[in-house]
Amino acid sequence: MPITEVVSNAEALTLTITADYPVPVTRLWDAYVDPRQLERFWGPKEWPATFTRHDMCVGGESHYYMTGPDGTMSRGMFRIVSMEPYRFFESEDVFTDEEGRANPDMPSMRMRFSFEATPSGSRFVSTTWFTSIESMDQLVQMGMIEGTRSAMSQIDDVLTDLKTFANELPTTAQLLSDTQVRVSRVIRGTAEQVWRAHHEPALMQRWLLGPDGWTMPVCEVATRVGGRYRYEWASADGSQRFGFEGELLESSAPTRAVTTEQMLGTDGPATRNELTLTPVQGGTLLSIVITYPSKELRDMILGTGMTVGMEASYARLEHDVLTS
Repeated sequence: MPITEVVSNAEALTLTITADYPVPVTRLWDAYVDPRQLERFWGPKEWPATFTRHDMCVGGESHYYMTGPDGTMSRGMFRIVSMEPYRFFESEDVFTDEEGRANPDMPSMRMRFSFEATPSGSRFVSTTWFTSIESMDQLVQMGMIEGTRSAMSQIDDVLTDLKTFANELPTTAQLLSDTQVRVSRVIRGTAEQVWRAHHEPALMQRWLLGPDGWTMPVCEVATRVGGRYRYEWASADGSQRFGFEGELLESSAPTRAVTTEQMLGTDGPATRNELTLTPVQGGTLLSIVITYPSKELRDMILGTGMTVGMEASYARLEHDVLTS
């Protein structure tokens, strides 16, 4: 059990939890900034968490839900208000409804997560500030302390799992719900480099090609929110051609971009693609949460070998663009 101390201070309206781990600060920090790892210990054992958004930057938001044994869901969101990588991040936390809006009937809180090196590894300290003694009592009565102990008891397994989250792994797809998929890969480059490679046409046409044998003759990038983009690919022999178009909904360089996507020549509803870039040890964690209009379309697209083509592109990005 990594927790070494739990201190509740009713006068200061704080709850402070201290834990020690036999790993470097960089390893512990990455477990919190990587949604694939964080959701394995954010919720209690009986209420596992799923993150549908996780923007680890000042002003960024993280949305998640925890699912109970009977299928009941508890939803929450936190917004990063300050951060110094590998030292701390501070957030404002609220309960939310299904649309991600704050639930006014539930307490809010402010939290600070601190990381420091120790002779044997690293120390983690979380401090929660409550808005009133009533909200503090309400959350304690809801089992906040017991739930936190249960959640943090799972961190050791995540920290020692070096294989699942190794930087050398290829592109993977994780089902988040019947209509959502998270595609992840660590790219060996800075967030700024990876962002440029996704937004400069001359660079995109060098790597965003999928398997060998394709070119990208059309690369029209949306340069502002509300703008349109259009990408087209053609086989080297000219026998095949396809493309996508969509709208840029959000853009915050070099961490987040949200677009719609629809195949050219089709009338069906578009997908929503949320790209997030997060600095981690060894490079940049690229995450794309794709929301499909239906489970059937999700399964059909995944069945085409989508991640195989994406992996070919990302490998080319590393080899031909980021190292050149």
